[in-house]
Amino acid sequence: MRYFVRLSPDADSGPELEFDVGPGGLMHFAAPEDPATVLDAEMQRVPGSDVWVLRVGGRVHRLVAQRAEGSGRWDLLLDGVPVTAEALDERTKRLREMTTAMVGASGPKPVVAPMPGLVVKVDVAVGDEVEAGQGVVIVEAMKMENELAAEGPGRVVAIPAVEGEAVEKGQVLVELEPLESEEQGG
Repeated sequence: MRYFVRLSPDADSGPELEFDVGPGGLMHFAAPEDPATVLDAEMQRVPGSDVWVLRVGGRVHRLVAQRAEGSGRWDLLLDGVPVTAEALDERTKRLREMTTAMVGASGPKPVVAPMPGLVVKVDVAVGDEVEAGQGVVIVEAMKMENELAAEGPGRVVAIPAVEGEAVEKGQVLVELEPLESEEQGG
């Protein structure tokens, strides 16, 4: 079975190790410092304890493993050094990737041009807080002026729209971020 292990999973920069685990705890994995080098390892549990003996190459390591809070998370002591790890099997990793991709970005939606037109007026500035339904930009399309509003509350973080410039359908005109009270859950 194949596992993907990330040491210090809360740090995005931590390396992800890929293990193939066979019968009897035999493992094959790419060396983190040189992914082209495959290492063989063996791991055996000391009966009646959370202690494991890990043999990698000619070296023997003492590993204490206890489940941590969260799916696939472990608190480890590797030769006395504390390490947090997350170990996922292939199926769980793929499901998590698909779920993350489906969720997408959170927070207030940017204000976008509903059709090609000309930016007539921008009614907000970077740093302004806006309410749901508040007009933020006016675009002229088909000889009519259309006031475009924020769908939800937020703070203006960028204004790609420039008065007097043409815009295309779907072009972002005003970017918003959540208000601090929303980020903290209320």
